[in-house]
Amino acid sequence: MTTSIIDRIKQSANEFSTQLIEIRRHLHTHPELSFEEKETAKFIATQLDKLGITYQKDIGGHGIVGLIKGNNPDQQTIALRADIDALPIHEKNKVSYCSVNEGKMHACGHDVHTTCLIGALKILNEIKDNFEGQIKFIFQPAEEKLPGGASILIQEGVLENPKVEKIFGEHVLPQLETGKVAFRSGISMASCDEIFITIKGNGGHGAVPNLAVDTVLIASHIVIALQQIVSRNANPIMPSVLTIGKFIANGATNVIPEEVKMEGTFRTFDEKWRADAKIKIVQIATSIAESMGAEIEIDIAHGYPFLKNDEEITQKAIANAKLYLGEQNVEELPIRMTAEDFSYYTQVVPACFYRLGTGNIEKGITSSIHTPTFDVDENCLEIGAGLMAWLAFRELSNGK
Repeated sequence: MTTSIIDRIKQSANEFSTQLIEIRRHLHTHPELSFEEKETAKFIATQLDKLGITYQKDIGGHGIVGLIKGNNPDQQTIALRADIDALPIHEKNKVSYCSVNEGKMHACGHDVHTTCLIGALKILNEIKDNFEGQIKFIFQPAEEKLPGGASILIQEGVLENPKVEKIFGEHVLPQLETGKVAFRSGISMASCDEIFITIKGNGGHGAVPNLAVDTVLIASHIVIALQQIVSRNANPIMPSVLTIGKFIANGATNVIPEEVKMEGTFRTFDEKWRADAKIKIVQIATSIAESMGAEIEIDIAHGYPFLKNDEEITQKAIANAKLYLGEQNVEELPIRMTAEDFSYYTQVVPACFYRLGTGNIEKGITSSIHTPTFDVDENCLEIGAGLMAWLAFRELSNGK
């Protein structure tokens, strides 16, 4: 059965490849930001209607969820997830499918993820008589913005009724050439918390700082001192990052401002250390500000947890990916300090989140995600859709 099914999946993905490109280009042309994906959801629904696949809409905002049932559907339920939102970035690509929504862009590949899931569902719907159990599909809104669409959907019961036993997701990786995929078992991506600090004091003339509270100097001390949280408090073998990426002191050459605002991020892979570090951030920043005569406001927005791939499921997926793409096209991922709200799913059910190669140096497709020139080699769509269908089939066919 393996040979015939794998050939059917590859053939179906190939035959649908032109439509996959059309779907992806439509999505790329019409991006919508987190919690605003109304037209995107309508378009996805239209594609599912064409394929004769039933679904529920308006889940957790603009989410779409449904089931494809194989033989004995109550035997097992696995889930496939794609995120559908875009980023607040002005696109600079000179392509026919460039974003027409000013200041909005699919710069993180969610158009690819959505397209691949649509393609996978088409294939799985065609071969549903060949697997046992059922597949819940999740087109998830708002991955890019806290609290994260995944957390909202989980609260609304997306992993229940029927209960999901395993979940899979994919993400583009432009540093990996098209035709390849990459996996990592165990901890894979970091947690992500957002730090907001405001320093307030009596401003004044730069020539007489003794008559003012120097908010710029105080904020600078805080930025430097916070680095000891990672360098001197974190376990050296536990990856951690604390970065202040925004520092606004709207004074002048001779003006000490009354207020300085800072924003940053803290990331790690251990929940206890994550909680302890946030306490230390508050303690260190507060003590410095107060000791130097300033007032301080601190808000730490609790973000996504760390992402952990289930060892057994991921190893099985790696083996199956090698069967589908060839051993030379399946690589191992290093730990990444980036974050993803798919991590919420991994905290609840066994999961596998893997990377789809989308780069092509010869075509000049090399830009990283979250940049205004990000694009993909669209040959990745056929590969991504087919592989996702294959991985789902293998999970529901007992390896037959």
